[in-house]
Amino acid sequence: METKKENPEKKSSSSSSSKKKKGLEIEGYPVEGLSIGGQETCVIFPSLKMAFDIGRCPQRAISQEFLFISHGHMDHIGGLPMYVATRGLYNMKPPTVIVPKSIKENVEKLFEVHRAMDHSELKHNLIGLDVGEELQLRKDLKVRAFRTCHVIASQGYIVYSVKQKLKQEYVGLSGNEIKSLKLSGVEITYTITSPEIAFTGDTTSDFIIDPNNSDVLRARILVMESTFVNDSMTVEHARDYGHTHLSEIVSHADRFENKAILLIHFSARYERDEIQAAVLALPPSLASRVFALTEGI
Repeated sequence: METKKENPEKKSSSSSSSKKKKGLEIEGYPVEGLSIGGQETCVIFPSLKMAFDIGRCPQRAISQEFLFISHGHMDHIGGLPMYVATRGLYNMKPPTVIVPKSIKENVEKLFEVHRAMDHSELKHNLIGLDVGEELQLRKDLKVRAFRTCHVIASQGYIVYSVKQKLKQEYVGLSGNEIKSLKLSGVEITYTITSPEIAFTGDTTSDFIIDPNNSDVLRARILVMESTFVNDSMTVEHARDYGHTHLSEIVSHADRFENKAILLIHFSARYERDEIQAAVLALPPSLASRVFALTEGI
């Protein structure tokens, strides 16, 4: 990666606007990416500058400042060095990469090997987060890792919006009065924290019944895997490989309080029409708020 190049985000948008825009818009959030079981997973929320897992590092992921890795399988982490290297090539600021604490040391070794081969700095901020731990991303956003159940160590992430609201007793005061109270040390606001985005990565359906995961099931948008969608594969097969079957989501339908559910990580055995048919056949309580990420299928 010898020379610096122009940041692709600064290029004229005329060429991109002429192409058909890919992705979805869910609950006001644009969502992009690809997720095919065993091949690659990268789910992008560009308005939040976030990507979940990095697959083969799709081009659109490079401009995201925060990257959350759910586990160490190659179809979820394989593009990590390219993501960091390409941001450096385009002279972007070093990204923040959040990984399960259990794999942080190995990820550090991965970067050491690539530095030795590539002679690039590969600047980034690597953070290991354990289940239940939180990280403040910026003033209005924080993230917490939650427990998932896969064949290797894994975890999901909940992104919370953080807002300051004026306490009721001070509503109606003038600006000068509010300023005076603040200068005198009075706490005039309180914090409202709301789960906005939850991402599971690969997991069995057991995460649904974990009492510690209540915020996952009430996040505005839940991005969850549904590797198998019809009776061509059994629930038992899904569980044996650490995955979720769509029929299990139906079985737990009453637990999901989410405004929207985005299904990802479909097995490569399925055609797009099969996935869409399975989603259309969902009970009305689910069908009205379930989306499928089928880009690339």
